[in-house]
Amino acid sequence: MTTDDTMMNPPIESLMGHTGSKFSLVTLAARRAREINSYFNQLGDGLGNMVPPQVSSTARKPLSISFEEISAGKIQLVQRTIEDIVAENEAAAALEVQLQEAELAAELEAATEPDAK
Repeated sequence: MTTDDTMMNPPIESLMGHTGSKFSLVTLAARRAREINSYFNQLGDGLGNMVPPQVSSTARKPLSISFEEISAGKIQLVQRTIEDIVAENEAAAALEVQLQEAELAAELEAATEPDAK
């Protein structure tokens, strides 16, 4: 059995087993790399709302760290259907309409109240 030296560690071939396609792998790794980059950028701010890297790594680049997380099984691709996305968008739109109606009702109530002098 021969092993091929690649420029990337872990090799793409082993990462593809976690996602199923190159497109999914690239999308997942890029999203996670942006999250890792945001985590490192906000460290001094003390905000603490970003998830830190899930593996200890000697790599310094967020994309390399995200590939290592995928290889270790720390992050996974969650596939959503179009129906799920449409339902989420409809729920968000309905909530927005409710908030706008509540704001209008509060403004109308404030405008119709007589001044107490």
